Amino acid sequence: MEKRINHKNLKKFILEILKRAGLDKHSQESVTAGLYEASLRGVDSHGARLLNHYVISALKGRKNPKPNYKFIKSFPALGVLNADNAFGHAAGMKAIDICMKIANKFGVGIVAVKNSSHPGALASMALRAARKNYIAFAFTHADSLMLSHNGKKAYFGTNPICFAAPRKEKEPFCIDMATSMISWNKLLKLRKQNKMLTGNLAADAKGKITRFPNKARFLLAAGSYKGYALASMVEILCGVFTGMNFGQSIPAMYKFSMHKPRKLGQFYIVLKPNAALSLNTFLRRMQNLTLQVRKQKSRTKKNKVMMPNDPEIFETKIRLKKGIPIDNETLIKFKELSQRFKINLKFIN
Repeated sequence: MEKRINHKNLKKFILEILKRAGLDKHSQESVTAGLYEASLRGVDSHGARLLNHYVISALKGRKNPKPNYKFIKSFPALGVLNADNAFGHAAGMKAIDICMKIANKFGVGIVAVKNSSHPGALASMALRAARKNYIAFAFTHADSLMLSHNGKKAYFGTNPICFAAPRKEKEPFCIDMATSMISWNKLLKLRKQNKMLTGNLAADAKGKITRFPNKARFLLAAGSYKGYALASMVEILCGVFTGMNFGQSIPAMYKFSMHKPRKLGQFYIVLKPNAALSLNTFLRRMQNLTLQVRKQKSRTKKNKVMMPNDPEIFETKIRLKKGIPIDNETLIKFKELSQRFKINLKFIN
């Protein structure tokens, strides 16, 4: 069972809950933007379903609702943001804004984030820059869930990679992907829905491939050793480079104490797209690339050839009109949150 909720009402509800949970204004707005946009784009595993988890993490001390950020510019175009155990979304938004400011002067801005937490879907940060005509890269790491290549256990996490670039049409090009075949949050969503895994996505406790979400203990790397290699790159940028936990020392998102910070890292790179070409020329060429890809003939009548981010753009249009689907378990959590913080929940009833 699920219920579609008007996107504006959902956004207002998330913002009000976070406000009453004690988050400062920047954290409220950043986390709301991240959860709302993920749900709107159809990335439900990283959307509104995480609201209850985030609220608990703030109330119990894992995340700092009112962080004191400290930015140290190590070099003209490179610096480190100490996020003071802020919400990952808030730290990421702060970092991407600093990157854009630096890039305005030097053509490129790079910010490594330390003392952070789970930032949700990185597309929120990268698209924030791309919508202002910047090219953006975003990276973060996670606890050990990806089965090591030729191994029996996990060392690296799902370590996502995100890239966004502007073009002539309203929505930018965007890739936001785990370096594993699927994200752990998506597996948890399938587990709760009692749905089978399709394809070779996960492995059981013995390292053998399974299609039963309840038996899954590890995720398989995207593209075999290639996804494993990309995950190691992300670990170097977000864990080793920042001085944060890395590999098997990263506390689990759901099993670790909610009273202690996870101390995660993030890494952002922002470029001005007019280094070799004028901005308009770059945007036009990006649009030409987009249209050429979309015009390719499909092998089947059912599926079109698309650019990355096209499915999310399409889903956004549907959800803006019909509302955002919220599963029954999340609705129950919403009602509990509304009772705890004394918020009227008319749009759900």
